[in-house]
Amino acid sequence: MTPRVNRVETLAAELELETMLLGRHLIPLRRPHADDNRVLERSGYTILSRIRAQGLMSITELSEALRLDVSTLNRQTAALTKSGYLERVPDPAGGIARKFRVTQPGIQQLEADRRVNTEGLMQIVSHWPEADVDQFVTLLRRFNSDIETRGGQPWPRGTHKD
Repeated sequence: MTPRVNRVETLAAELELETMLLGRHLIPLRRPHADDNRVLERSGYTILSRIRAQGLMSITELSEALRLDVSTLNRQTAALTKSGYLERVPDPAGGIARKFRVTQPGIQQLEADRRVNTEGLMQIVSHWPEADVDQFVTLLRRFNSDIETRGGQPWPRGTHKD
């Protein structure tokens, strides 16, 4: 094995550890605190975010996009519908499957949760130079995009289709 291969393997092991820790650290950031107005579970936040970014989606489309089985998504979307954050609507293209749409209360709750999450992240990086934050976001976006490309499920970025 060449020194470069050894170094890349070592870096990949370090990346695995850091991504595991990132997931662990972000979970407490997602938990509602007594003094904030977040109410969405991580799964609900992800589902609402995806539908908001992509527009109307069927349960099958959600399953493919989020790589979750339909039974899991049925439970999660049922809870979001019961809470008034999602609604089922006929497919505007005339398809048989009904689609999910984020309701106005769902949009409001998603945005409220997003503001609290953003404020928490701002507290963590507030002492970083702006260039470091920019570089971190750029590299993290590239990392996520490469994962999405590999899996064939890109996340629609920079759009909201209500």
